[in-house]
Amino acid sequence: MTVNHASVLTKEYFISYLTLIMKSREYTLPQAESFALDFFFKGDNERYGPSTWSQFEKP
Repeated sequence: MTVNHASVLTKEYFISYLTLIMKSREYTLPQAESFALDFFFKGDNERYGPSTWSQFEKP
């Protein structure tokens, strides 16, 4: 998935992203979240700004 650094990614984006990870890698939700933190955010929750991070963390 291409990411535009200038925009805030939404909760819906992350639902789709995590669903894709879970299906393609046969991961559980916690495993997919961990993968996203390592692969997508590169371990830096501020990588795409605080607004994007807060969308990722929304329940």
